[in-house]
Amino acid sequence: MSQSNGPLTGLKVVEFVGIGPGPHVAMLLADLGAEVVRIERQGTRVLNPVVERARHRVAVDVKSEEGRQFCRDAAASADVLIEGFRPGVMERLGLGPDELLGINPRLVYARMTGWGQEGPLSHAAGHDINYIAITGALAAVGKKGEPATPPQNLVGDFGGGSMYCAFGIMAALYERERSGKGQVVDAAIVDGATSLMSFFFGIRQIGYIKTERGEGLLGGAAHYYRCYECADGREISVGALEPQFYAELLEKIDAPELAEGRDNPANWDEMADRLTELFKTKTQAEWCAILEGSDACVAAVLPLEEAREHPHLKARGSYQEHDGIWHTAPAPRFSRTPGTIRSSVEDGADVVAGWKQGS
Repeated sequence: MSQSNGPLTGLKVVEFVGIGPGPHVAMLLADLGAEVVRIERQGTRVLNPVVERARHRVAVDVKSEEGRQFCRDAAASADVLIEGFRPGVMERLGLGPDELLGINPRLVYARMTGWGQEGPLSHAAGHDINYIAITGALAAVGKKGEPATPPQNLVGDFGGGSMYCAFGIMAALYERERSGKGQVVDAAIVDGATSLMSFFFGIRQIGYIKTERGEGLLGGAAHYYRCYECADGREISVGALEPQFYAELLEKIDAPELAEGRDNPANWDEMADRLTELFKTKTQAEWCAILEGSDACVAAVLPLEEAREHPHLKARGSYQEHDGIWHTAPAPRFSRTPGTIRSSVEDGADVVAGWKQGS
């Protein structure tokens, strides 16, 4: 595995194999230089070479005393541990936070779950759609009069899950610099998704910002904040929220008749009908040539397969090729210590041995 000089170089992380947000947390840390030992089951295959990159893999039978001792040894030298099992699983293995913090008081023990470590649902099975359902996030997504539309698993697993878990780990590491002590990070998707809804929860008194499905300024009701189909069947996104941006949009598409009454929700459907007709007169590429890059706040709606070829993302190197595979680039970016895409290797046992020796 190539070396990294990212800002987390020197950070030692133990990751227990899992799915969804847990591996994404480990990827975020590894991209920025952390040395991540991934403890896997025998026969575990790499399912996602992008999210599972930059790992030092090792197969361990955690049900055997030998395997559990390896995990204890790894945790004894590590800075961070990431696990995503149901509450109680790690405790039954003798690898819970009480045991491992007793061995290594400086350990940051991150627990990535959907429901959290406590509460009536904490031991129930669930997935992203269920976690965001009880937070009010799912109810806000979709068309009025139709069932809610799952926003892939971006809002729950990754937005409310892995990003908050990574943030919690960094906060615990920062606090450790003062106290010298580690602690448990209970990263629950329901908590993160609830936090993501803070803006809407706090601004409910403003009438035109709503969370009812298909309503409100940001929910697809406003004619100047939604997507439209073009002549070729492809779509374009319009986000001309501010009056000056809206004015530029109307100027560029030659629709002065839409200047008056734009902030009256009673006009939105009629104005949207006019924009629907107008945008169908040109292809997506033709509209992009007219609008993209201006203050009209317009961009093409691209399928994932085409995103890598967008000129802006290409210029920023948002996708990078590594060992014949295209990867998403490490984020965020750092001026002195940039993150690095690295391959995973099966040398986890050797890395833990090096940790034990203090190297």
